[in-house]
Amino acid sequence: MPLQVIKFYQTGTFTVGNRLLSADDRSVQANTQRTNSLNSGHRACQGCGEALGARYAIDAAMNATDRQLIAANATGCLEVFSTPYPETSWQIPWIHSLFGNAAAVATGIAAAVKVKKQKGLIGDVRVVAQGGDGGTTDIGFGCLSGMFERNDDVLYICYDNEAYMNTGVQRSSATPPAARTATTMPVGAHPGNVFGQGKFVPAIAMAHEIPYVATATVADLHDLEYKVTKAMTMRGARYIHILVPCPLGWGYPSNDTIRLARLAKETGLFPVFEAEYDQITSTLPIRRRMPVEEYLKPQKRFAHLFGKKPDVGTIARIQAHADKNIRKYGLLQEEFSQHG
Repeated sequence: MPLQVIKFYQTGTFTVGNRLLSADDRSVQANTQRTNSLNSGHRACQGCGEALGARYAIDAAMNATDRQLIAANATGCLEVFSTPYPETSWQIPWIHSLFGNAAAVATGIAAAVKVKKQKGLIGDVRVVAQGGDGGTTDIGFGCLSGMFERNDDVLYICYDNEAYMNTGVQRSSATPPAARTATTMPVGAHPGNVFGQGKFVPAIAMAHEIPYVATATVADLHDLEYKVTKAMTMRGARYIHILVPCPLGWGYPSNDTIRLARLAKETGLFPVFEAEYDQITSTLPIRRRMPVEEYLKPQKRFAHLFGKKPDVGTIARIQAHADKNIRKYGLLQEEFSQHG
């Protein structure tokens, strides 16, 4: 299942699914047969990366499964803005779980589906679980690890906006170092979130040696769709971690969501790769390496680093982290650049 990498100069625009592309190269969203599983009418903020990521991911999963899909959704922004009782923007079988048990609920659904399929009552229905970083890396981490350890036939998608945005922008274990949140204020000798805490769940998922782990951003939607599509061709536990910038929590203009997602990848702060059974199989290489300042400066959550006296020491530590990611994941190496 190779991915045809689209070069934007071929179309003269950043528009995904441009009509100048051949039909096979277009995004699922450019197809009139798309499902619009997350439909219009939801209450997400302008420029919400999570709404965009979920729309693309679930439509790709629906397309890959011939619309035979059930989703379990953790509490969080995605659940709140898409299902204000008694309304919903979802056009698929969808169940709201608690904050911390989306993976367990999805596992139960998958078990029920397996029994019904064996009895000939239903066809090949697939299951997706989804949640934000709070419900995934923190509150739901135990259930998620259990799902991985049992190798349950579920695709779990984490939409990572790097904090508890729905409840007031509190720190999560996915919040980056030095970032301002409501619980990591820019005060003291070392303002913002401390270094040395948190976790990178894709690496933890790889340590479980599950069939498939991938990362993606909303800046490369063809790549995102490709990875969801590939994941739905596989069985067992699968995990996709999508970076979804948040204008409200990060403090940037709503029209910069794609730009910041792209800069997260181009600086090396967010490595984009695929892995199967704990081995990295491909990366989405950096096209134009950028210093971390280009990513940090547009965001108010890092404004304290760029005052009258810039915090060059903290910026250097963040740059060192990006450099480490580039080396560790081979983000500049051509041998990892192709999807297989």
